[in-house]
Amino acid sequence: MNRARFVATVIVSVSVAITGAGAGSAIWLFKREPAPAPAHHRPPIFMLPRASSAPTPQEAISKPRPLRYVGAIEPDTPSSYRPVTRFTSVAGRQPNITIYYSSWGSAFRARFVTAAAKAGAVVLVQMEPRHASMAAIGAGHWDPYLRRFAAQVRHYGGQVILSFAPEADGHWYSWGWHHTRPAQYVAAWRRVVTLFRDSGASNVTWLWDMNEESRATGRVHNWWPGGRYVDWVGIDGYYFRHTDNYRTVIGSTVRHIRKFTKKPILLSEVGVGPVAGQAAKIPGLFAGIRRQHLLGLIWFDVNQHQGLYHQDWRLHQPAAIAAFRAGVKSLG
Repeated sequence: MNRARFVATVIVSVSVAITGAGAGSAIWLFKREPAPAPAHHRPPIFMLPRASSAPTPQEAISKPRPLRYVGAIEPDTPSSYRPVTRFTSVAGRQPNITIYYSSWGSAFRARFVTAAAKAGAVVLVQMEPRHASMAAIGAGHWDPYLRRFAAQVRHYGGQVILSFAPEADGHWYSWGWHHTRPAQYVAAWRRVVTLFRDSGASNVTWLWDMNEESRATGRVHNWWPGGRYVDWVGIDGYYFRHTDNYRTVIGSTVRHIRKFTKKPILLSEVGVGPVAGQAAKIPGLFAGIRRQHLLGLIWFDVNQHQGLYHQDWRLHQPAAIAAFRAGVKSLG
């Protein structure tokens, strides 16, 4: 997400509204919300052939280990899983994690999550409460919707990572810094997690997702809902400028978070732009992941071409692709 995806979201949302194309609030989010496949139509999720050394999505979630995850965010999800699979040609291995962004009020995309599980991947669902205040969610006004969503997740049965109201330490979302008081955010987060647990959706891993710390963000700790309500921590970070590096973009945020929690940390949205020097900076990104024992990363594989904060984040140049593949191999 970050400022890069937020700006792109606004631009595309306006253009779509003009053309009537019916797209959702992000460039890769579609209005069509196919209903979850009936249970008798869904193929088995965790009984598919795979290499003996490869963990199932169940194992990868229930027994998280550092350096386990490499994935991609693609512009056509969740309408299709194929773009995520195609990222194999860049990473040198099949992605085992991806994201889709869920607009508020939308149903759980069980077909996409099932397709990911068949490919050996787990999905992080980013629930974005646009048009819903944290105060209203915390007061229970959105409980009926959340119960429906929780029931759909429970019915799916496979492992899912859920994140609610991401990047609250940033100012670019209505639920974030300068727009919502941290106490309201914390109350809403706790209510959402508690409601899902009370609904029997025990197949959820809760990821608390913050943006990298910078002059444009508030203090990360202010938004912390407490260890009882969080399983993993997510950090979103981008290398925009030539001076950006792992220490300034990611490392300092990790060290700050480690002061108040030891929960596993995933780089849940990361990109190195061409302005920053992709090929030269990617080795340091993976070195930092290894050094700080993070779970892994999800690469923002999206073409934006709209200035410094929304560059073309895809990996095109042979040197950048080679550096990324070498980094993936270095994770084991």
